[in-house]
Amino acid sequence: MLRSEAIPTTSVLEGAVKPRRGRPKKHPNEAQDTREVLLRAGMLVLTETGFTRSGIESILKSVGVPKGSFYHYFASKEAFGLAVLERYRRYFEAKLSSFLLDDAFPPLERLQRFAKDAQDGIVRHDFKRGCLVGNLEQESALLSDAFREQLQATYESWQRHVAVCLLEAQKQGHIQLTESLEETAQAFWIGWEGAVHRTRLIKSTQPLTVFLSFFIQAITAKSR
Repeated sequence: MLRSEAIPTTSVLEGAVKPRRGRPKKHPNEAQDTREVLLRAGMLVLTETGFTRSGIESILKSVGVPKGSFYHYFASKEAFGLAVLERYRRYFEAKLSSFLLDDAFPPLERLQRFAKDAQDGIVRHDFKRGCLVGNLEQESALLSDAFREQLQATYESWQRHVAVCLLEAQKQGHIQLTESLEETAQAFWIGWEGAVHRTRLIKSTQPLTVFLSFFIQAITAKSR
């Protein structure tokens, strides 16, 4: 979940907003630009360390935004975290659409291309970055109901993307499901997030390869 091109590096972010003191200027686009820079910086940090271990100060320092300006955009760390989660959800939904709705490839190949892109992203960042949603899910016992509700809504949205892809594969006769499309899509994300965590643990993409191979075999077995 992990395509680095869509999440700018810290060096890019540093060039986007110069350090300044006091309240932000009132240029028509500046408030939106600064808020977006903060959200993207939050995405970078939370994909590596999660929410509870992340400090606002380090995020602000990485992009040169003073603390006073931060509270102009976000009422609290939790409000910021929820906004980062929403921003990540939209980023990742666009990524899923670009792969899973690409009719230049057969449906199951689209799923494989998505997985390959994710593996490449993890390797490119030396296994330090995972899935922001998966990271937050691991912290869910420490998070508010608002976080848990938004996490569940995010998974449901992602599951619908996979379900659409699987439906097309089923219509083309490539798979024959024994469970509903919704449950099969849910099973994909349950297994995928677990494989991402194991991949980061052992610093090898082997768990992701094993999971995807198992999943594809499971949904194609009865159509052979």
